[in-house]
Amino acid sequence: MPVDPGRLRLLALIEEYGSLTAAAHALRLTPAAVTQQVARAEREWQVPLVLRGPRGALLTEAGALLAAHGRTVTATAEQAAADMRILLGQLSLRLRIGAFQAAALHLVPPALTALRHRHPDADVSVVDLVSERGLGEIAAGRLDLAVVASWSRPLPPLPSHIVGHRLLHDPMVVVLPDDHPLAAATPPGSPLRLGQLRDDAWVAIVAGHAAREQLDRAAREEGFKPHVRFETESFDVAQALVGAGSGVALVSRLALTGIPGTTHRELDRPPLHREIHAVTQSDTTLTPLVEVFLGLLRDVARERTATWDEQPGDG
Repeated sequence: MPVDPGRLRLLALIEEYGSLTAAAHALRLTPAAVTQQVARAEREWQVPLVLRGPRGALLTEAGALLAAHGRTVTATAEQAAADMRILLGQLSLRLRIGAFQAAALHLVPPALTALRHRHPDADVSVVDLVSERGLGEIAAGRLDLAVVASWSRPLPPLPSHIVGHRLLHDPMVVVLPDDHPLAAATPPGSPLRLGQLRDDAWVAIVAGHAAREQLDRAAREEGFKPHVRFETESFDVAQALVGAGSGVALVSRLALTGIPGTTHRELDRPPLHREIHAVTQSDTTLTPLVEVFLGLLRDVARERTATWDEQPGDG
């Protein structure tokens, strides 16, 4: 026979208060409604549960047995409510972020600083991850927000419970040793064609990464294959090697560090780039800091882009 937890709780209250009227008041019901509930329970169990008298109400042995379970139901419900309040409080302060390296270095920190000023009690964690992992981490619920890059193409189709938020257009630039012939011969700020570097040694991102695929594809379209002397997974390492005179590199504008011994030029043929997005769950009701942080990331992205517009290239 199915057991109604609400009627178990009702019997526990009748036992506690010794009155149907008092139990009704505790449950915010009318005495008539409580009387109907008791009568229905007695019909279902086919035994008397409550004895009514001039001094109130007493439970029968069967009623007392069910009331004991009612106290357990009430305690469990109260504990569940307390646990839920704790969880919701934790979620309201939680923000788990994932970002690829350049974003983790140049976009996330200023946004985190602003967030700390607004919400000093925020429980924030950040993990460095490649863009290809970001969508999966959001989908699995292991991250609240991921900053990812897509190379010369939009994000792949997203499931309905995940949404992408475009942050900025990140152009690729050529980083040259500052004694490179093109650095000296090129007027300040003027862009280069990729084909002008067909005879150079390259410091390139490791084969298999989206950045490398972009370089190889663009070089094919310009009619040459880059002579790759050094491979790395890091734009920072690539720029350090360029500064040491080891070759030239294609680097994202966001990742540009201006390391000593280097200069950079924009590309006008082909105009390579990547798009940077934040990815979140579509419903952020339980994690309100996601929307706050997303707004701060957009502010940082706008400031970065404005700086690039003011300083298009090295002199």
